[in-house]
Amino acid sequence: MNKLTMGKLFFIGLIAGGTTGMGNGSVFGAALLLFIGRGPYPDWGGWGWDTYNPVTHAGFHNWMMFVFGIAFMLIMMLAMTKHGELEAKGQSKPF
Repeated sequence: MNKLTMGKLFFIGLIAGGTTGMGNGSVFGAALLLFIGRGPYPDWGGWGWDTYNPVTHAGFHNWMMFVFGIAFMLIMMLAMTKHGELEAKGQSKPF
């Protein structure tokens, strides 16, 4: 029986996968924004809801963090669920 179900992995995925993915998204967003400069962003977007508006400089960076965080969380949860299935069948291999 697979003990690593999506429901049991949600909070672990949210914390571990979300923070790791958001960190990767932060680096990607910062590198991209440094590459293009201020570019097409007429507003910095650092106040209130403009911080989450993807057409502002800060908003684009924050949305990259959200996208990477959710993607990494889902990838990690799927991998752990698959590992649980292999573990339940007795097919998992030690290092």
